[in-house]
Amino acid sequence: MTENTTYKGYKGLTLSVLKSFNAPVWSEVELVTTKGKYKGLILPRSETADEFHVVLKLPIGYNIGIAAENITEIKVFGNKEAHYKIPEKEFPVDPSKPSVKLLGTGGTIASRLDYRTGAVIPAFSPGELYGSVPELADYCNLDTEKLYGVFSENMGPEQWIGTAKAIGEEIEKGVHGIVIGHGTDVMHHTAAVLSFMVQNSPVPIVMVGSQRSSDRPSSDAALNLIHAVKTAAESDIAEVMVCMFGPTSDMYGLLHRGTRVRKMHSSYRSTFRTIGEIPLAMVDREKITPLKYDYKKRRNDKYVEINPVFEEKVSIVYYYPNMKPDIIDSLVDNGYKGIVIAGTGLGHVNKPVYPALQRAYDKGVAVYMTVQTLWGYVQMYVYETGRVMLDLGVIPLANMLPEVAYVKLGWVLGQTDDLEKVKNIMLTPIAGEITEREPSNGYLIYQGGIPEVEEFISKYRK
Repeated sequence: MTENTTYKGYKGLTLSVLKSFNAPVWSEVELVTTKGKYKGLILPRSETADEFHVVLKLPIGYNIGIAAENITEIKVFGNKEAHYKIPEKEFPVDPSKPSVKLLGTGGTIASRLDYRTGAVIPAFSPGELYGSVPELADYCNLDTEKLYGVFSENMGPEQWIGTAKAIGEEIEKGVHGIVIGHGTDVMHHTAAVLSFMVQNSPVPIVMVGSQRSSDRPSSDAALNLIHAVKTAAESDIAEVMVCMFGPTSDMYGLLHRGTRVRKMHSSYRSTFRTIGEIPLAMVDREKITPLKYDYKKRRNDKYVEINPVFEEKVSIVYYYPNMKPDIIDSLVDNGYKGIVIAGTGLGHVNKPVYPALQRAYDKGVAVYMTVQTLWGYVQMYVYETGRVMLDLGVIPLANMLPEVAYVKLGWVLGQTDDLEKVKNIMLTPIAGEITEREPSNGYLIYQGGIPEVEEFISKYRK
């Protein structure tokens, strides 16, 4: 074993400390520091990690970083060789159960922690998934296909188009439901664009991911996958949905409509929230409970409309105080065909930007307005600012979310350059991206602090 593998990822100070105590990666150790003693397993680090911390996996499953400068002694008790292969178990086939196809795009949809070594082992084949999450066999016959292996932030038009086409192919084969494994950071973008690219699906299309990796006791990966597979196999909601934790506990998951969902917290397991509406349904291991009934129902045919196009010269601009017109000018100069603005209040920007908006209009650029508050509607007739921008050709998009407006505009411009046709499609609701009103229990129900909401939350808080 070379030094590169013996002390994988460590360099500088940490490498010097580990070598001085002959403590390579995968060593079971007790670190004695100026701030206390810590027992665990020394984990490897990435090549880009800093040189000042040793990463230790504690017996309870969590990883911590310990400053090398505070380490006074390392007691080594043993070493565990890392194994990265999941023992496979043949996924049982039951002709009476529905078929579900799991399409992987990236991220770890399911994985297993090797407690002997501390390694997180990704699972993807049916056999691997069954070995990791055997409950999946209770709901369906599962098949898998890896479409892509990219981080969430690297998802884009190429992957969206490829995923939409793959969905169409699976529906043509007669699959009963589709699950899409996806990283969480831009899952709401993908859910929205697939809602436009894939219309009138006869089966559920369920996007799922995990906020916490499987090497953490609080991981949501397995339960999210169970909920998603159950939904794909049994639900009569034939739409693009996101299935993730409802509360921060593991009581149930929520099914969010693809055009009304947004990631709202960087680390909470219950990060995904339906905005401007309420979720479609709750799901647990035993049942699926609808919260709304105006959804598209499952059908027994194979008809689906796949329209996988996207114009990449589209941008989204969040307005901020003192924004300069050159932000808009630069997009126009670089040949952008569409701009979505997330404006303040009811849909506003400052006066210095007006000439740039006029120039964009004169150049035939489609400019649309949303609100950065997320909740609420664009109302550009109320104040002079809004009325002036209407005269400049800026088109309000009701309560469409900014990211949804961005992907819809890219999808529409991928079909036509006729600005009147673009406007007509943009303002015509296709997949719930525009609603007539917001429900009274949509916004307030998730806000803490006020007595009636705290009383409600207390019923579910563990």
